[in-house]
Amino acid sequence: MALQWLLVWVMAFFLHGNAMPITFSVRLIHRFSEEMKALHVSGGGRNVSGGWPERRSREYYEILVGGDFLRHKMKLRAPHQLLFPSHGSKTMSLGNDFGWLHYTWIDIGTPSTSFLVALDAGSDLFWVPCDCVQCAPLSASYYANLDRDLNEYSPSRSTSCKNLSCSHQLCQIGSDCKSSRQQCSYTVNYVSENTSSSGLLVEDILHLASSGDGESNSTVQAPVIIGCGMKQSGGYLDGVAPDGLIGLGTGEISVPSLLAKSGLIHNSFSMCFDDDDSGRIFFGDLGSAIQQSTPFLPLDGTYSTYVIGVEACCIKDSCLKMTSFKAQVDSGTSFTFLPGHVYDAITKEFDQQVNASRSTFEGSPWDYCYASSSPELPKVPSLTFTFQQNSSFVVHNPVFVFYDSQGVIGFCLAIQPTDGDMGTIGQNFMTGYRLVFDRENMKMSWSQSRCEDLAGKSMPLSPNKTPPKPLPTNEQQRTNGHAVAPAVAGRAPNKPSTASSQMMSCQQQHWHICLVLLLQLVVASLRL
Repeated sequence: MALQWLLVWVMAFFLHGNAMPITFSVRLIHRFSEEMKALHVSGGGRNVSGGWPERRSREYYEILVGGDFLRHKMKLRAPHQLLFPSHGSKTMSLGNDFGWLHYTWIDIGTPSTSFLVALDAGSDLFWVPCDCVQCAPLSASYYANLDRDLNEYSPSRSTSCKNLSCSHQLCQIGSDCKSSRQQCSYTVNYVSENTSSSGLLVEDILHLASSGDGESNSTVQAPVIIGCGMKQSGGYLDGVAPDGLIGLGTGEISVPSLLAKSGLIHNSFSMCFDDDDSGRIFFGDLGSAIQQSTPFLPLDGTYSTYVIGVEACCIKDSCLKMTSFKAQVDSGTSFTFLPGHVYDAITKEFDQQVNASRSTFEGSPWDYCYASSSPELPKVPSLTFTFQQNSSFVVHNPVFVFYDSQGVIGFCLAIQPTDGDMGTIGQNFMTGYRLVFDRENMKMSWSQSRCEDLAGKSMPLSPNKTPPKPLPTNEQQRTNGHAVAPAVAGRAPNKPSTASSQMMSCQQQHWHICLVLLLQLVVASLRL
């Protein structure tokens, strides 16, 4: 019935637009009127539960409100599900052995092979050790925290793997490409000294799980670009990412970009890191209704990485003058680095407010360290970053804690100075927050969260399949941070939809042809 009236309206609109005046009227009939009751019964329809409701009764209003709520929910429902690795959304930190970064298990290829990859929002490429010439050790005996050996990828053993030609739009070797038959090679250099990964690019399947509101978990096989990392150097040979790294940056080749371009997710993802060294990652997450946000800023005219603008810094209630700066938000950097003038102001104020004696700890890279007079961490001043539109990001414990067998023996203010005007907000300052990298609206959003709070119908902790045994938490307290540089890439332009292309061409056609095209589009949309 709704379709018939819509078609009549569309025809009348076009006739009226072509100097053929027409007027029609429609009588509006209430859902629970006597006319509708007669039509419902004569048409063989089943009656509403409990009989036709008496006008203005409690049941009458309950059914109306229930119907309105259902329609409202259908309008607000996101067209995409949330995706997460097939082993589950859980991430983990393994301490000094793995550079104090967060990792998650992912499956790629056919048959699928599992890899423990580092999460890096500061770079784009997703690579794993592959047909190794020079890779980090993969034996569990080399690491204090692993209960199984790590895997090595081989394109020849995956039936779903395809070589990527050097003429592919995502291959960046440029003039070195001599033939479309030539495979695309890559080399990515990172900020940490002499740290790099190089090899060949391939396309293969990334195994993901999905879950929507009220729906059971399902599996998704997403084609992604993978770096077959034959040769690693620097920090990657020391255990920072022995089993690979998943780039979450803004470039077209990153996993979030490829998932969004394929229409599987909203162009966004979130990460949450908890105090117990666990966390969650979700692709397609736009966040919660109570989150704060600040826009991403371009560098040299492009959004090559996740950069935000801090207006001022505060130590507890004391906000410091001339402490504005730009910062890259990077889960691939273990700790936080601030420009020299900001670092000086923060450390001076923190030192005045903290109720503890200065001390030193062997192996610590930080200058402002303090001894603890009790086996528990004393209350320390919070560090707050403020942004435009009165939003703020509070780091409640901006310290790294040292322990012995009796408990806390001391702590350090976990920031370091860096040259230049650009800082880096590292993984240690993300703890306790659900961080949303909203690439659709070009903003970073955050809300305080224990990662377990994300367990719901639309944000499960793990899919139906049983995840592997969790790896134990590392108790070492030495530091070995490795910053990872962003890979510079531009944003892909949006392509017009089929419908918009048809309507643009319709403007150049006769009106009756336009009417046919429009009716086809209306019918197609009603089928969705």
